[in-house]
Amino acid sequence: MVKVYTITTCPWCAKVKKYLKSKNVAFEELNIETDDAARDECYRISGDLTVPITTVNGKDYVLSFDKEKLDAMLGL
Repeated sequence: MVKVYTITTCPWCAKVKKYLKSKNVAFEELNIETDDAARDECYRISGDLTVPITTVNGKDYVLSFDKEKLDAMLGL
């Protein structure tokens, strides 16, 4: 399961979502501005509230839009 933690006006969040869609990767978007549980989970994962954070199976995460790390984490 791929999750992307976002905020509404984040251009890097939009870039990550667009990239995942272009690779046909299904993901769940969690907006930390409107979802308190997602905000808490985002902080637990990275120790910060910087977004986007993309996780795969709740283990590894990528901060911001790092195509090389995303590809490696997703096996692309």
